[in-house]
Amino acid sequence: MFQQAIKKYLEEHGFGCFNPKVVLFDMDGVLYNSMPHHAIAWQKAMKEFGIHFTAEDSYATEGMRGVDTIRIYAKKQLGKDLTEAEAQAMYDEKTRLFHLMPEAPIFDGVLDLMKQITADGLKIGIVTGSGQRPLIKRLIADFGEFVDRQHIVTAYDIQHGKPSPDPYHKGLQLAGGLQPWEGIVVENAPMGIRSGVAAKIFTIGVNSGPLPDKALADERANIILPSIRELSNNWNHLFLK
Repeated sequence: MFQQAIKKYLEEHGFGCFNPKVVLFDMDGVLYNSMPHHAIAWQKAMKEFGIHFTAEDSYATEGMRGVDTIRIYAKKQLGKDLTEAEAQAMYDEKTRLFHLMPEAPIFDGVLDLMKQITADGLKIGIVTGSGQRPLIKRLIADFGEFVDRQHIVTAYDIQHGKPSPDPYHKGLQLAGGLQPWEGIVVENAPMGIRSGVAAKIFTIGVNSGPLPDKALADERANIILPSIRELSNNWNHLFLK
């Protein structure tokens, strides 16, 4: 499965080799089972500002900068062109509501997978559309053995968020100025997958949410798996070995 996908990936982009040196993880829905909490917070916050926003909307737009999501929906439903500051104020309310909820657990398989990745000599980076500083602190607390702040890309580190390729280009840059064929992206959401694919990086879709596999396949994920545990269980004998 993996070897066929890699061969197709190389042919599509005209790359001569696949030599991964870094794995770039999205955060919400990939490392943490946090999307149900985000969905609730998004719906409550948007309702306060007169915007109809469903749980499905939160999954479909996950990975984008929060202020970008707000500006898009405000324009579409309210006919307003919000400034960055206005959208940030609304995003701050969503953040407040999110942090009232219980802490989201780490997905089963994440730590096992990171141990295998580093044992194989690869670096680990995190590329998130979030700009919530408490979450960034938690990343270091939970995964500091495998990744440091210098290899985490947040909403504040880039001008154009997902689905632009810029966040994953930044991830490659921070990993040592790597080329697309030297990276692997692990994403759970359509916008994130579109970002990884646009950056010409081999992109694995982990469908941890309610969207059908087709939603990830339509964004041209190179492989789709049902969970991080599945990726961890198959890392050695299906991927790099």
